[in-house]
Amino acid sequence: MIHTYEEAIGWIHSRLKFGIKPGLERMRWMLEELGNPERHIKCVHLAGTNGKGSTLTYMRYMLEGAKYKVGTFTSPYIETFNERISVNGTPIADEEITELVKMVKPVVEKLDETDLGEATEFEIITVMAICYFGKVNFCDVVLFETGLGGRFDSTNVIHPVLTIITNIGHDHMHILGNTLGEIAYEKAGIIKSGVPVITGVQDEEALQVIQKVAKENHANVYEMGNHFTSLHKQSSEDGEHFDFTCPFASFEDVRISMKGSHQVGNAALALMAVMYVKTYLSFLIEEEEIRTGLQEAYWVGRFEKLQSNPDIIIDGAHNPEGIESLVKTVESHYKDKNVIVLFTALGDKQLHNMVGQLESIADEIIFTTFAFDRAISADKLASYSKEESKLVFENWKEAIDTKVEMLGENDVFIITGSLYFISEVRKYIREKN
Repeated sequence: MIHTYEEAIGWIHSRLKFGIKPGLERMRWMLEELGNPERHIKCVHLAGTNGKGSTLTYMRYMLEGAKYKVGTFTSPYIETFNERISVNGTPIADEEITELVKMVKPVVEKLDETDLGEATEFEIITVMAICYFGKVNFCDVVLFETGLGGRFDSTNVIHPVLTIITNIGHDHMHILGNTLGEIAYEKAGIIKSGVPVITGVQDEEALQVIQKVAKENHANVYEMGNHFTSLHKQSSEDGEHFDFTCPFASFEDVRISMKGSHQVGNAALALMAVMYVKTYLSFLIEEEEIRTGLQEAYWVGRFEKLQSNPDIIIDGAHNPEGIESLVKTVESHYKDKNVIVLFTALGDKQLHNMVGQLESIADEIIFTTFAFDRAISADKLASYSKEESKLVFENWKEAIDTKVEMLGENDVFIITGSLYFISEVRKYIREKN
C-alpha cells in the first residue's frame, strides 16, 4: 500500500524497467477501468520534434492572461517530477501525486495479470494526468504534449478540440523512422477525424504526409507560411519582434522574451491556436492579453540565462534541428562574444552533425558526460570533433567549476546537449549562486 509521496514516486519509477512499448491497448484498458476520464477533458494535443514545450507555454500564458484555468501535461521535467502535471504553471502537490497513485495502482496491477502486459512508466504518468484533469481538477482547457512520436504515444487516447504539429526533425529515428516522411507519419498519428490541425512543418515531404493524413480524417489544416505567417523583424536584448497575420486577425510588432528566430515560429503557432479557439470555441481573449502573454511567457531550459556578465546560458537542444536553432540564436545575440560551449549528449543522437554545428560557433568546445543510462562517454563524444584544442572532462561539475572561474567579460558560456543534462546543471549552478 502506498502511504507517502516518496513511496508513490518510487513505485512510478519502478516501472521504468518496462521501457517503451508501442500501442494504445493498455492505455485504453486502464482508462475504461477508471471510468473513461479522458471524455471529460477539453484539450489541445501537441506533437513535434522540437518546440512543443515553448508553443504550449505561449498558449498557456495567453489563455491564463484571459483568466482561463489551463492544465498542462509536459515531459521531461526540469526541476521537479510534479511539474509534468500543472495548473496555471503550478505543479500539482505531493499529496495529489500520492492520491493519484493510490487511484491508478490497483488498475495497473490488474492490467499486469492480463495478456496486454505491464504498463510502462510513461503510460502510468499519462493515466495519472488524465485522471487528474478528468476526475479531480477540471480546467477550462488542458494542453497535452506527446512524449514520443504521436501515433502510438500514450497521450493519443484523448479527444482534442485542436491538434498542433510543431515541426518534424531528426530525433528518435530508431523508433520513429529514418526519413522525415516516416517521422511525420508517426507525428500525424495524433490527427483525429474532423479535428483541425495547425502545423509549422516546412519540409515538403513531411508536410505532404501531414496533409494526406489530415485529408483522410476530414481535418482542416492551417499551415505556417500558407494560412498564417510571421515576419521576424528584429532581435534585441529583450527578445524578438515580429508581425503576425492569420485568417482571423493581424498583429504588428508582437514581442516575445524567449530568444531565437525559432521562438518566433513557436509563438506564431501558439498565436494561431489561440486565435482559433477564440474564433470557433468562443474563448474570450483580448489583444492586450495576447500581447502580454506572449511577452511574459518563459520556459525553463530554453536559451535560459543563469548568470549575467559574463553570461551563462543553458539550452535543451538535443537533436540537429535543435542545435541549428541554438547556433542561429548565439550568432544573432552574441556575434561579438567569445563563445565557450560545454556539450554532452545521448548516444543515439546524430552526433557528427551536432558537434560540427557547435564547432562552427565555438571559440572553445568542451566535451563531458553525465549519469544517465544512454549518455555517451566524454572521450567517445570528443572523437566526433576535429578541433585540436578541444577539452574533455568526464566530470561535468568539474568542467563547469573550472571554466566559470576563468570566464572574462567578453565570454559567453553555452551549456547544451540534453534536457536531462541541463536539468542537473540548472540545479547545480542555481545552488552555487
